[in-house]
Formats: sequence, structure tokens, C-alpha cells
Amino acid sequence: MPSPNASGGPVLQVLASGFQLWIRQQCQSVESLEIQLDGSALGLLRGRLAGVQLLARKAVYRHLPIEQVQLSSEAIALQMGNLLKGQTLQLDQPFAISGQLSFTAVGLKALLTHPQWQWLAHELQDHLLGQLPLLKVSFAQGGLVMQTRGAGPGDAIDLPIQIGASGGTIVLSGPSGQPLYRLPMDPNISIEQAWVEAGMLQLRGRARVSP
Repeated sequence: MPSPNASGGPVLQVLASGFQLWIRQQCQSVESLEIQLDGSALGLLRGRLAGVQLLARKAVYRHLPIEQVQLSSEAIALQMGNLLKGQTLQLDQPFAISGQLSFTAVGLKALLTHPQWQWLAHELQDHLLGQLPLLKVSFAQGGLVMQTRGAGPGDAIDLPIQIGASGGTIVLSGPSGQPLYRLPMDPNISIEQAWVEAGMLQLRGRARVSP
């Protein structure tokens, strides 16, 4: 995937650079970012881009460490005039995106120890760990393993958790498959699939982006 799109002419190249800047401004950090734009000169003159495809690695968005992001968008309405004058990209209307996010166990542990996400750590402790502290997060046998403190000094207990998706959110279940906790989800985000593969948590879904 080229970055930015080198085959769409100078206007699309300017627009791709504008999207790169806009996306980086939405994140705390992004290690690498590749963007491909789908559109025509006529469409851009009418303020419409057919779509955007994005591949990012090691991105931090709202203090959420994401190992890899693969997204594609529907058509996007935008203002080209100001961008061609050297100003920042302006998006006119909300638009839909779909794709896949990948998280490492290290990233999930960092997430649960960040002050902004302490509420989620407390929720997981209450529903899954009996209010015991979370010591470690890992992946095994296609699921999540949450390690907490045992009864004796130095003892630890591994709790295997199955991961799935239902009703637009992530569902954590016990070894028997009984749902234990449903993660609260932003109404603009719908998680369609959740699974563990290649040592990472994979999420696939859709979202509505409001500029």
C-alpha cells in the first residue's frame, strides 16, 4: 500500500498528505502510517472522495495501544479549496469506517494500568477476579489468561477467559462458555468479531467517525 497514493495525480497526493496529518493529530503517537485514496479529479471537485484505506502500526489512540490498524472508509465529503491553499484538511460530515485492530498482551496490560482506563480494570476485577489485583495478561489456547494473586505469598492464579463478540460489543466468558462480562461500548462503534490469533487479540467491526 503506497504512502501517500502516488498514482492518483498531484491533487490526490496533496489530499493523502492532508489525511496523514489529520490522522496523526487524532493519535498520541503512530510509528508508521500508510494511506491509499480512492477517487477521481471530478469527484474531488465536487467535494467527494470515494474512500480511504489505511494501515498503521503501533498507534496510540486515546491512550489505547494498538499494534496494527487496518481500516477502509465509505465515501467522504470534504473541502478541497482550503487544503489546496495550504490549510489543514477539513471534513464536512460524519463517515463510516470498517476494519480490524490488533492488540498485544503487553498493550492490554499497559491499557489496564493507564489512569484513563482504570475504570475498566476495576470492572474486570469486580466481574472476573473477585476484586483481586490483576498481575499479568497473556494469550493461550485461543483465549485470554488473566493472572491474579493467590492465597499464599508468591502464589498466582491463572483465569482462562474466552473472547467473543455479540450485540456489537466484546463478551468475556468463562471456560464453560458462560458470559461473565460485556464491555461497555461507544454507540458509534460496533464490534462484529473478536478472537485471538498469532499471539494477539483481533477485533473486527465498524464505526462512525464524527469530524
